[in-house]
Amino acid sequence: MTAHEHRAWSSGSYARALQTPQRSLFLCDAEGWCLSLDLERWSAQADAGDRTVLQRCVGRVLDIGCGAGRLVEALAGRGHHVLGIDVCPSAVITTVCRGGSALSRSVFEPLPDEGRWGTALLIDGNIGIGGDPQRLLRRVRDLVREEGLLLVETAAADVDERRRVRIHAGSRPVSGVFPWATVGTAALSRHAASSGWSEAERWRSAGGRHFVALRACR
Repeated sequence: MTAHEHRAWSSGSYARALQTPQRSLFLCDAEGWCLSLDLERWSAQADAGDRTVLQRCVGRVLDIGCGAGRLVEALAGRGHHVLGIDVCPSAVITTVCRGGSALSRSVFEPLPDEGRWGTALLIDGNIGIGGDPQRLLRRVRDLVREEGLLLVETAAADVDERRRVRIHAGSRPVSGVFPWATVGTAALSRHAASSGWSEAERWRSAGGRHFVALRACR
């Protein structure tokens, strides 16, 4: 994760939006592409789509980009040892206030128990972190144990895109420019094959969200 990306997600606008999730924030590039950030859902309780992820988690779970902590909270309630990480201190505070464990840390920084996590999560578009899916997948491969799982939420469309984006509040940019990736299911499988993973399962939730389970290769 670049310094620009770290500052963007630590910015006051995103941090405040976690506390008042009705605010509308978007990722936008200079060419007119925009992606709405679903802060209201991210800040709520785990929903039916999330539960399809939770039921597939095994062992100790690392939630990468945990946001407001709904998955950390839900997994702890199921008896998992779970840790959330996020570059936004407000996200970490919110997760802890929900009874979860979290650290203000980038996935590319040193993390506790590297190589020992049973499951890692990249949900809510977090495969986009850093703008380089293969680099991110290789990094997560180092974090999980032998034959560990990575559960990824992918874009609904068959896309594999790299963009330079800003966080926008409405039409107003509120962060600097940073790299981001948007990856569909087919593209994720291609990147996984060259990054130490094999596809174990793919599924779609009743709400139309798309997911892939990857298994770390020996």
